[in-house]
Amino acid sequence: MNQEKVIENTIKFVKKELESAEGGHDWFHIERVYKNTLLISKEEKVDDYIVSLAALLHDIADPKFYNGDETVGPKMATKFLEEQHVENEIITHVINIIKHISYKNSFDKTGEKFTSKELEVVQDADRLDAIGAIGIARCFNYGGFKNRALYNPEILPNINMTKEEYKNSSAPTINHFYEKLLLLKDKMNTVTGKKIATSRHIYMKEFLKQFDDEWNGIK
Repeated sequence: MNQEKVIENTIKFVKKELESAEGGHDWFHIERVYKNTLLISKEEKVDDYIVSLAALLHDIADPKFYNGDETVGPKMATKFLEEQHVENEIITHVINIIKHISYKNSFDKTGEKFTSKELEVVQDADRLDAIGAIGIARCFNYGGFKNRALYNPEILPNINMTKEEYKNSSAPTINHFYEKLLLLKDKMNTVTGKKIATSRHIYMKEFLKQFDDEWNGIK
């Protein structure tokens, strides 16, 4: 099967699987990450086929919605790609990207390591969707989905969390900006990713200043 057909089938598969997904992790999130991936790839020497498949399949079964089970997504993606008769070497690379793309893996200093330019590109594309205007919208959408408080001045952000603490956190939504979103700019891998992240980072800081002023009745 040619690559264009596999990409087409992958899009159909992901759309169907995520048709009832939470709004911040639905098909439109995947589509934005896919577009960001293609944009960043223009300036990077990567395999476009691999990054496309990885971007489309990276959140096919987000562990947050599967009781923290990190094996569901890779298994689903592997099964699908095998059915599409994708070469084993490509499947292995795509699955490694899916396994290592998540921010929470940055907490694990002793686990299995994997690096590739393709991972760097898709990871940047995914992280870009977590910051800026869309990042703000997604953050509050998920906070509402989990019935979390918007903000509680008595619960301070924990910037020294372990991986398990991060996964199990139920802190107010505003805390997530300080525990993750504001940290992403300096964790970008590519030149293009860093450039886009900088403007989105500034936007988030302006939002938080406005939020703080309104919360405290300053304006």
